[in-house]
Amino acid sequence: MYLYDNLEGMTGPPTRVLLMGLNYPPERTGVAPYTGAAAAGLRLRGIATGVITAHPHYPSWRIFEGYGQWSRRETIADVDVRRVRHYVPRKPSTVRRVVSELTFGARQVWTRWGSPDVIVAVSPALLATALVVARAKLISHGTPVVVWVQDLYTVGVTETGRGGRGSRRAISAIEGWVLRNAAAVIVIHKRFADRITKDFGVPGDKIQVVRNWAHLGPMSPLNTDSVRASHGWRDDETVVLHAGNIGVKQGLENVIEAARLAADRKAPLRFVFLGGGGERDRIRALANHLPTVQFIDPLPDEEFASTLIAADVLLVNEKAGVAEMAVPSKLTSYFSTGRPVLAATDHDGITAEEVAAAGAGLVVASDDPASLLAGALALRAQPEAARRHGENGLRYRQTVLDEETALDRLSEILTAVAAERATPSGRQHTTAAEAPNGVPLD
Repeated sequence: MYLYDNLEGMTGPPTRVLLMGLNYPPERTGVAPYTGAAAAGLRLRGIATGVITAHPHYPSWRIFEGYGQWSRRETIADVDVRRVRHYVPRKPSTVRRVVSELTFGARQVWTRWGSPDVIVAVSPALLATALVVARAKLISHGTPVVVWVQDLYTVGVTETGRGGRGSRRAISAIEGWVLRNAAAVIVIHKRFADRITKDFGVPGDKIQVVRNWAHLGPMSPLNTDSVRASHGWRDDETVVLHAGNIGVKQGLENVIEAARLAADRKAPLRFVFLGGGGERDRIRALANHLPTVQFIDPLPDEEFASTLIAADVLLVNEKAGVAEMAVPSKLTSYFSTGRPVLAATDHDGITAEEVAAAGAGLVVASDDPASLLAGALALRAQPEAARRHGENGLRYRQTVLDEETALDRLSEILTAVAAERATPSGRQHTTAAEAPNGVPLD
């Protein structure tokens, strides 16, 4: 299979970008919507883009129906996509996730890349990205690798308390090596850039900030009554909805305990978990049929958006101590809805900073069920303030989190990296045989 085959409508030799990442549409949560939109957006901006990715499996940790072949080729939004089979653990423990990343990295390394001008490696998965950087340096003519950082692994291992001191040192060494050996590093928040410079000594001028954008499009007026009725939500109750991954860093035991308090006090609240993840079964068992808790399986995009809009409050909950490792991707969707956000998180963390910057809702202490309950009741009691929070979030989405602005910036960065490697004639050195239309055949 040759990547970059679809060059229709392009004039002259385009910049060729190979995007490599673990997650890609049709996955709907986490990093996948951004990698998918980035590939399609680059293609629309005249950049020949190919993708090597895994079979869709997140957040359920089960390969989607119809997928699972050793390798598979698709065309999605005019982009050539090569999927490779790797180990997907049914129960993603730390060790199993390491094996999963390594097997994906090995498949990436042994898959034909063509002759890209630039490789974009998405982290997570860090270990797979490390293998990509190593191959690019050793056997791929020094092709520049741009690392697109969505999560900081070393910070994540520390904040979630996973692994011992030796594991943290190993992850830190790998992450530092990857970032220092990248041609450029793209991060999704200024605080990531500061942390990378401080922890790993990566020069600030090598790091670019491209904000994750709101991947849900403009939302049409909606009959929320019918949507609420379809989920069994009563008119007299306030629905507090958590959407997305149900994993370790979300610390959702806190929400179950808040729901338990609501049930004991007969508070008119319903806590809804929309989505899947490695911790879903355990969190559901903790709920033990509480009348104030509901679980909804992942929904198609249109139903997902309408369900968010029909809720009264949109919830971000993070484990105590999780302050710097990630910017929750759900916030971009939340801000698109015009609904207020309730964030149970560390007050000095990135999530709290984002909600405050947007003026989109309330921040309460993490791992404090009583505070979470009080925040939900406060938004219920102050509908005018809740409405203003929702409007503020929507305004933030339309300005700071604009997709076209982000993709224009991403295109500029990759084109500049490719230009730095080009010969005076404008084409990169390569030993690959090429077809008459300029498409590499190696």
